[in-house]
Amino acid sequence: MKKKVSAAPRGGGGGRGRGGRGRGGARKDEKFSEDSFFMAESKKRRKIADDADVIDSGESDDERGYGFRGGSDGEDDDDGDAETADEVRQRVAMAQLDKYRRIAKEEEDEDDEDDSDEGIDRVGEKEGLRDSLVAKILQQEQLEESGRVRRAMASRVQKPKATGGFKVLLKHRQSVTAVALSEDDSRGFSASKDGNIMHWDVESGKREKYQWPSDDVIRSHGAKDPQGSAKKHSRNVLALAVSSDGRYLATGGLDRHVHLWDTRTRGHIQAFPGHRGSVSCLTFRQGTSELFSGSFDRTVKIWNAEDRAYMNTLFGHQSEVLSIDCLRKERVLTVGRDRSMQLFKVPEESRLVFRAPASSLECCCFISNDEFLSGSDDGSIELWTMLRKKPAHIVKNAHPLLAANKNLDQKNSEIIPNGHIENGNHNESYHCQSAYSWVSSVTVCRNSDLAASGAGNGSVRLWDIESETKDVRPLFDLPLVGFVNSLAFAKSGQFLVAGVGQEPRLGRWGCIKSAQNGIAVHSLKLS
Repeated sequence: MKKKVSAAPRGGGGGRGRGGRGRGGARKDEKFSEDSFFMAESKKRRKIADDADVIDSGESDDERGYGFRGGSDGEDDDDGDAETADEVRQRVAMAQLDKYRRIAKEEEDEDDEDDSDEGIDRVGEKEGLRDSLVAKILQQEQLEESGRVRRAMASRVQKPKATGGFKVLLKHRQSVTAVALSEDDSRGFSASKDGNIMHWDVESGKREKYQWPSDDVIRSHGAKDPQGSAKKHSRNVLALAVSSDGRYLATGGLDRHVHLWDTRTRGHIQAFPGHRGSVSCLTFRQGTSELFSGSFDRTVKIWNAEDRAYMNTLFGHQSEVLSIDCLRKERVLTVGRDRSMQLFKVPEESRLVFRAPASSLECCCFISNDEFLSGSDDGSIELWTMLRKKPAHIVKNAHPLLAANKNLDQKNSEIIPNGHIENGNHNESYHCQSAYSWVSSVTVCRNSDLAASGAGNGSVRLWDIESETKDVRPLFDLPLVGFVNSLAFAKSGQFLVAGVGQEPRLGRWGCIKSAQNGIAVHSLKLS
């Protein structure tokens, strides 16, 4: 009895029998096996097998994009000369552990120089204590790096000598608007209103200038044509930020673009359009290439410097965004002329709004993940916490303008922005004027209780931030003539960098002609 003939598959030949040993059956099976749906995986395998000859012929894995091996001459990776990324991390970690073990051993040798007759148990016990000490050191460093533990540095700052004040490291033609330090504190970056972007060495003062490319090159890098009455891209730079790895430098200004530079070649690599107002502030998230920009268009935009891509826009401010800061967490702190400070939680797509009492906030910075510091245009400094929508502590008249300072031209000396008499030492004669008493910059030494603020009153003031009592206590005044538009602490707290100008950063509300436009550095001695 003959079996029923099965239907031929789609794309195969017409009604031949199932006789698999016949010639027609073989042709039918061949057509069935060549169907694109059933042969997608086998074709892929065949392609990989064909490419194996190309790989063996002298092209390395790095050239083809496979793996992380380091050879580029077609050498076999089995020789063990090249290290993978995991092996490099392991080697660096072991070297760091050996360093801490040596430090712990030296401390033990100093304590036990006379104990020469020790048993094996005693030696093993000392090794165990040494490893415990190393573990404590690593845990302490990790907590300090994450911001959970604050370094007590304010109490260690010694009183500056009268002779050792700010020293001018380099000069700019016009007022300096922004200053930043690299992660290792060896290099600095500064920008000014005339568009000059400088890259300088902290110790030697050797400087290198970034050259703006032509408008055609900027357009090829993504910039759009100038809008409004402007006929060319403005070079006025208002903000500057450097990535944690020191590879990227971001600048922004009146041309409404965020410009990305390569610090190794000092070349322009990308221009991000999108803002409808001047870019007033920039910051990188620590440890990443994620860039945040604030603008006069009341928005905060997120960019990826590594991928040269736009990511997202954050809304919330009702007026111009003036200052921005970010730590390792995806949280962005901003202040604006709407008298509010806002904390954006990017992953949760939410925000917290903090209201200033009766003034416009000019600058802000993180103290830790839960505490913030801000300066306002009525001359006060505010300490904020996550638990309160109002300041936990306010220091009024943080930068009083003394009448003894003859470098400033005063008018309407009894009037201040909010119409109230400033609190201060009334036994001392001082003048109050909005442009000179505004707190234009604040900064905090990373993961510590040491802070600094600057204004146009002729001095930079150091502060001690006490978290337990929620208090801000003044430490020392560092004389410096001019508008202190930007401040940056070294990670070690051993020096403070100030960007000084004859005019304020965002306008021309005052002028101190005796000031020197440039970068000033003040060394700090820690006990």
